[in-house]
Amino acid sequence: MNQETELYEQEEQELYEHFRIVVDKGQALLRIDKFLMNRLENVTRNRLQNGIELGNVLVNDKIIKPSYKVKPQDVISVVLPHPPRDTEVYPENIPLNIVHEDDDLLIINKPAGMVVHPGFNNYDGTLVNGLVYHFNQLPELPGNSGRPGLVHRIDKDTSGLLVISKNERAMAWLARQFFDHTITRKYLALVWGDLEKDGTITGYIGRSLKDRRVMSIYDEEEKGKWAVTHYKVLQRLNYVTLIECQLETGRTHQIRAHLKHIGHPLFNDAVYGGDKILKGTVFTKYKQFVENCFELLPRQALHAQTLGFIHPTTKKYVHFEAPLPDDFRMALEKWQKYVATVTNEIPDTLS
Repeated sequence: MNQETELYEQEEQELYEHFRIVVDKGQALLRIDKFLMNRLENVTRNRLQNGIELGNVLVNDKIIKPSYKVKPQDVISVVLPHPPRDTEVYPENIPLNIVHEDDDLLIINKPAGMVVHPGFNNYDGTLVNGLVYHFNQLPELPGNSGRPGLVHRIDKDTSGLLVISKNERAMAWLARQFFDHTITRKYLALVWGDLEKDGTITGYIGRSLKDRRVMSIYDEEEKGKWAVTHYKVLQRLNYVTLIECQLETGRTHQIRAHLKHIGHPLFNDAVYGGDKILKGTVFTKYKQFVENCFELLPRQALHAQTLGFIHPTTKKYVHFEAPLPDDFRMALEKWQKYVATVTNEIPDTLS
């Protein structure tokens, strides 16, 4: 029996519900596999189809065919022959880049590509797996089971600084500062387009009605959570701009969604449309140059550079910085060299 068949084998086994999704009222008819691809992270369409054929996906408590099209108000359940592991964390000897450590907290410089905490299809190799290996009895926030030490997180393909609490007192102290928006968090971001001046982006962030993996900006409070991002222009590079983003709030995909909302998605952000040539010339040489930059920086150009807060014990302000990682630095230098060699006569012909 291969691993795929073993995973989905149901005969004489109890099944456990891992996910339960109630389809939105406005959902158009859509094949079940395509619908779930937009809802479940890190799962392939082939694996979904196998699971549907083996009866691991139920609609309104009934087994369906792969050709089934979801309808508004359908209740979809993903069931597997083993209990969910969302709250189980297994220690792993994963190297951690510790910028600072004391009795109360750790400052970690997370590399791009590392998931922060375990979840569906990401049970292993996460930052939290490494933390529970290296440190005992890390605290957890109420309602945050399975995420010891975490008071915030950054996306898998975003690099940079995270603060980790080592005891209950430090966790409560830091959580309060995050709640009050008094934590200083600054990110470096390379975005498509020519941003001429500094600005602030606001709006209510909530899940997109078309793709649940993506966050959208809404005007109505009932559709999302209020979010504020301030940005400062650091360097204009013709078709891209290097900016510094300071978070006033900390919502899921906040910077990525906000920048997409104003028409300047992050460079090479595949989820928010930045992995295409959005600005520049029609010259083949330029297209090859951008593709080379994508290869150097195979993820969104976002780095959590600065973290500052009042220390839980000393009650003094502490400040930490993480230099740009090599992939971001090399792509930025490539853009800087490009701008230094091109002339101002090249027209901007891409919309």
